[in-house]
Amino acid sequence: MSATNLFPPRKERMDIRTVIRQVPNHPQPGILFYDITPLLASPEAFGSVIERMVAAARPLRPTMIVAPEARGFLLAAPLALRLGIGLAPIRKPGKLPCDAFSVSYDLEYGSNTLCLHKDALRKEDRVLIVDDVLATGGTAGAMLRLIRQSGADVAGCCMLMELDALNGRHVLDGIPLSVLLHV
Repeated sequence: MSATNLFPPRKERMDIRTVIRQVPNHPQPGILFYDITPLLASPEAFGSVIERMVAAARPLRPTMIVAPEARGFLLAAPLALRLGIGLAPIRKPGKLPCDAFSVSYDLEYGSNTLCLHKDALRKEDRVLIVDDVLATGGTAGAMLRLIRQSGADVAGCCMLMELDALNGRHVLDGIPLSVLLHV
């Protein structure tokens, strides 16, 4: 019995913009929300996104992925499997059962706190940050601080989308960044 590749190489790159829905005034007035549920519902589109992220991540030689709940998990889990590396979830306060590092930060419409188990990463890990969107950089910056608290190195970031006008990449301070869609 031969193994089959669930995500065969694509002859043409799918325009993922066509499977991301724009929702005005969500979660509050003035915010344009980019909904990835149509992308997740399309095996072809979702597979294309994961394969493109694999291609971007491989040269960085990560040994672990970190991703924030919840949409970050949806991209990071299949990416970690395809790369053959582990995934350390970054959660909100009270969601992790063991001792955790904690970082509070501001985002485009409020504030938040993220946590990472203290034993999730090793000092020798090269960590890839994965999320669905880079906006103001608040979440990405908080994840960077959590990784650094753990003593691990940041190999790079892989984002589905970047909201260019918000200049969130400034928090990355030269860390390699791969983005599939600029909006």
